[in-house]
Amino acid sequence: MGKTLTYKILENHLIAGEMIPGSEITIKIDQTLTQDSTGTMVYLQLEAMDAEKIKTELSVAYIDHNTLQTGFENADDHAFIKSVAQRHGVVFSKPGNGICHQLHLENYGIPGKTLLGSDSHTPTGGGLGMIAIGAGGLDVAVAMAKGTYSLNVPKVIGVKLTGKLPMWSSAKDVILHVLKELTVKGGVGNVVEYFGEGVKTLSVTDRATITNMGAELGATTSVFPSDENTKEYLTLQGRCGDYLPLAADEDAVYDKILEVDLSAIAPLAAMPHSPDNVAAVSEIGEIKVDQVAIGSCTNSSYTDLMKVAAILKGKKVHPDVSLVISPGSSRILAKMAENGALADLIMAGARVIECACGPCIGMGQSPKSGAVSLRTFNRNFKGRSGTNDAEVYLVSPETAAISAITGVLTDGRKTDVVIPEIELVEMQPLDSYTVSPCGHCKANTEVEMGPNIKPFPRNTELPETVSVEITLKAGDNITTDDIMPSDSRLLPYRSNVPHLSNYCFEKIDAEFAKRCQAVPACAIAGGDNYGQGSSREHAALAPLHLGVKFVVAKSFARIHRSNLINSGILPLVFADASDYDDITLGDTLVIENAPSQVKANEIIVKNVNTGKEYKTLPNLSDLETEMILAGGKINYLKKA
Repeated sequence: MGKTLTYKILENHLIAGEMIPGSEITIKIDQTLTQDSTGTMVYLQLEAMDAEKIKTELSVAYIDHNTLQTGFENADDHAFIKSVAQRHGVVFSKPGNGICHQLHLENYGIPGKTLLGSDSHTPTGGGLGMIAIGAGGLDVAVAMAKGTYSLNVPKVIGVKLTGKLPMWSSAKDVILHVLKELTVKGGVGNVVEYFGEGVKTLSVTDRATITNMGAELGATTSVFPSDENTKEYLTLQGRCGDYLPLAADEDAVYDKILEVDLSAIAPLAAMPHSPDNVAAVSEIGEIKVDQVAIGSCTNSSYTDLMKVAAILKGKKVHPDVSLVISPGSSRILAKMAENGALADLIMAGARVIECACGPCIGMGQSPKSGAVSLRTFNRNFKGRSGTNDAEVYLVSPETAAISAITGVLTDGRKTDVVIPEIELVEMQPLDSYTVSPCGHCKANTEVEMGPNIKPFPRNTELPETVSVEITLKAGDNITTDDIMPSDSRLLPYRSNVPHLSNYCFEKIDAEFAKRCQAVPACAIAGGDNYGQGSSREHAALAPLHLGVKFVVAKSFARIHRSNLINSGILPLVFADASDYDDITLGDTLVIENAPSQVKANEIIVKNVNTGKEYKTLPNLSDLETEMILAGGKINYLKKA
């Protein structure tokens, strides 16, 4: 029986455990990446572990999220990250260099390597044939300090690609189609692996778009083979020596196979307010558009933006539309300035902003009240744009560009515009934005810490009895944006959890934080897929600061579940999902003999108000059990 590419790479990095689906393994991590929204906490945790020097082959600290400097807070965070990076041997990417995932693809990604990143879209690296996994910041800090990461062996969903994309259909439409088929929780516990004849018709940046949005499936990661297209891409980046051919065995066995005929893919859009709420652009119709935003780690590559420039060349953005473009990297922006494409964008009426995440995380460019915004981004959760009543649609760069001209959502196939083939070009090295740690070490580099940076909260050992009040009853598909909002107002406080916690769940229930502060301990009841979305561990740290001891839900998203455990917060799953209906806001729930029950991996939660008992399953591995008992990962590591 042949092996999947996923299992080949994991086996090549296996340190402990067996490759049995669902069992826990520990793998060697070759590379890590952080970004500044999560990075401050990562480096506070790295310092707390008293690590001397990183154990990975390469670690990079990117500044791409909090680049709007309206006060000292963001700049102070950047200085802190730079100082700790120099202390431990981490490469530092300055503001303006670009978006972490696009930059890592260009400069550092290597086929067959493992990458762990403190950002949920780290699987972008799968476009190069990497096992690239998004994780909470503490997991990344531990990977830097120890060079390892533990996870459950995933199942592998094979996506067989045939045919070739027609004009006006793109890689974005492929992943939107997959999301429509599998849904935002269809990838949980799985790696999505692409194979088939259609793979060779997709460029590396096409593949990276698809693996990037694999995060919205809830998948552990997504991966493509490494082939001649990979070799060409790496060569044009000046890195031909990093090429390694990789593929699944011809007789590889997948746990599930989804077949996709690329030639049948039409221009698609994810409608408000979920990435899997997908329909054909032609079916949605010509709705009036107020804003178009092109960029993000999903669609800001050279080929994406050159297609946009070609569509806009000689034309004008509709008078009622605001078009904003954020290039993925400084190298891409420099190349477009050199070849004239940047002038085409500007002459058409586009607003070209800094090479950063920007509008994707609500950091500027929020649309007007009630606006329809077409975005080439990866998430359209309600309020994520910074405007709570905006209607955000996720589309391809091609659909975004033609719609910016017409002023309505437009299926490009119904126009006479022809998109030329974009020729891949050699990208010149650009090191102006990169700071090497060479010559620096912990002994001779001081930590630079501004007044807004506060210590991260720490839990205590699990007591014998856990008694809490339910301070929130949440529904299905609660996102980390719901738990800990991310926008230009709050992002500067990502290094200040005490302040940030006051806004926890504010979009769901503005009184949540006050209720938590009024009781000794609290808990949350949640529905299906609790904690989907971003990897931000602030969605666990803020509840921890507010006294949340456990979350009991119908199911959890992978990264958030790990972040809860890392913080010493119990993630409990109802054995009988109907028990969720019995819980009411304000109920007192009690867990007796908590340590013994945790070790048994079956926990009875008593509702003092109703007298009922709920059987819950934490589904903890041996390592996770020890972390919960110790009160979190840092406490466990200190004891180990």
